[in-house]
Amino acid sequence: MRLVRLPGVYRPRRDTWILCRAVGEVAMPPGARALDLCTGTGRVAIAAARRGAARVTAVDISRRAVLCAALNGFLRRLRVRVRCGDLFAPVTGERFDLITANPPYVPRARGRPRRHGRALAWDAGPDGRAAVDRICAGAADLLTPGGVLLLVHSDLCGVGRTLAALRAAGLRAAVVHREPERFGPIIGPRTSDLLARGLIEPGQDRDDLVVIRAERR
Repeated sequence: MRLVRLPGVYRPRRDTWILCRAVGEVAMPPGARALDLCTGTGRVAIAAARRGAARVTAVDISRRAVLCAALNGFLRRLRVRVRCGDLFAPVTGERFDLITANPPYVPRARGRPRRHGRALAWDAGPDGRAAVDRICAGAADLLTPGGVLLLVHSDLCGVGRTLAALRAAGLRAAVVHREPERFGPIIGPRTSDLLARGLIEPGQDRDDLVVIRAERR
């Protein structure tokens, strides 16, 4: 699928594709409402609309990403509402049958996650969980009964921690997809730091991408 993508907007990669695959496995109820967080080009939001969601909202903190998502939905004649803001902030008080998220999850040696530039799409604090933890804590309040959260991230930032956080929030959670991914241009230059901090083993050149599915009872 060809997508409009402005400079500085995250290019869909393998994490995007496995999240789209997981969306294709969700049974959408009639009139389903879907929310795509950290939407980037809007590719996952488009997948939700094509799966049958009657109303799709795409959110990103980057204004360029919001513009891309709006254009890509419009060009495909899909009803995708776009909002610029930080995670759940633009949809406070709303409820959704499906929430998808491909948040920043790459550990950064020091300092807070970036707020500007291309690295905004992947820098996620020292443990890679700056956005992941907030999604785990806030998703349950925005899900309808029986609603589903699909969250993709690397196992470098702790799959067990994500499952525990979602279950503590009252959701049933399990890994539904796991695929190995060789370190690319984002993680590759950080291997020395990741090794020093015990996040990878000597000689390790890949991690696993996982999609976690969590359901509200």
